[in-house]
Amino acid sequence: MIRKLFNKLVQHLSKKEFTILTGARQTGKSTLLNDLRKHCKRNGIPEIFINLENKMLLAELDANPLNLLAYLPNQEVKTIVFLDEIQYLSDPSNFLKLLFDEYNHLLKIVASGSSAFYIDSTFNDSLAGRKRIFNLFTFDFEEYLQLSGKEELWEEAARIKNQPHAKSLRLHELQLEWEGFMLYGGYPAVISEKSIPEKIEMLKEIRDSFIKRDIIESGVQNEVVFYRLFQLLASQTGQLVNINELSNTLQSRNETIQNYIGVMVKCFHISLIRPFYANLRKELVKMPKGYLLDAGLRNSLLNNFTPIHQRLDKGEIWEQAVFRLVVDKFGLDGIRFWRTADGKEIDFVLPDEHPPIAIEAKFDERMAKHKKYQLFTDTYADFQFQFACMQPWSEDFFRKYF
Repeated sequence: MIRKLFNKLVQHLSKKEFTILTGARQTGKSTLLNDLRKHCKRNGIPEIFINLENKMLLAELDANPLNLLAYLPNQEVKTIVFLDEIQYLSDPSNFLKLLFDEYNHLLKIVASGSSAFYIDSTFNDSLAGRKRIFNLFTFDFEEYLQLSGKEELWEEAARIKNQPHAKSLRLHELQLEWEGFMLYGGYPAVISEKSIPEKIEMLKEIRDSFIKRDIIESGVQNEVVFYRLFQLLASQTGQLVNINELSNTLQSRNETIQNYIGVMVKCFHISLIRPFYANLRKELVKMPKGYLLDAGLRNSLLNNFTPIHQRLDKGEIWEQAVFRLVVDKFGLDGIRFWRTADGKEIDFVLPDEHPPIAIEAKFDERMAKHKKYQLFTDTYADFQFQFACMQPWSEDFFRKYF
């Protein structure tokens, strides 16, 4: 199937800037590059595909970026150069900068990378105006249904969304699929497995084998502490990330904990969202909140695939799901949260939207009490405040959140 991001990447093929595709391992970046390559072939656009896991090619390009030019099929027409796993280059910044500055008339690079270690301040500064970064996350619910072979269910959800008073005979089916999505997440290899035990095993494989590659490549020295920290963050999703508390719990130095969290962020396993504040002295402005970027990975880290309604942490699972819905709709960069020193909190704040938006996640609508949030709504009257609730389940779920 074709990912939603595909059309944006196709549109960017004609731009002068290089295209950088990032995301966690096993989210489908290589498949997406191959889909773009097929698009080029169908439209007669010259292209080549280089996988930098090929050690000989990697050594050749590391020795001299200009060695790439010998592989171009035509020196008269601009070639799209697909580079898979660009993080393996010893100096991706200089590699891309040199080729852009001297040879952008001959080539356009479309590169993928499984971590953001190469996307540091140096990368962004040296390539300002020369690249655009696209993030590929695990599948969203629409893509989940399509890959599961249940396109007709998504068509039903879309019908509900677009018809304000529509009722559905398939609402229970949609609920079961949504709850499955909240349990097993959006990794394509997991979705493709038909049986529940195989889904769980595939998530364990991603958790243990593929994330271990991130650990090795990032130079993590204490694998046990890294995994224990990852499990702690998974259990505390939506809570403040308190470095001192984590350090004390794991009996590790603050610098180690900060470094390992940085690895998880750069490998797209967790996201830290920062507090929103204006002038209130009581607003807490220091610690971020942490969320995992895939629900299935979180449940695998906790080794808990109990159905949602039987879970003690169903509120956290729902808040995690709302976080991904917000990310998929608005992107990562603009998400904030609001919290005062005495504990009053709004889960998600989007100050840059027009109008600005504030969202509080509550699993059950009966827990949604507007009075608790009056300080925020009085202080920030221009914000559109809303509750995001999973229960009671109805057609309105798809009208509100998709």
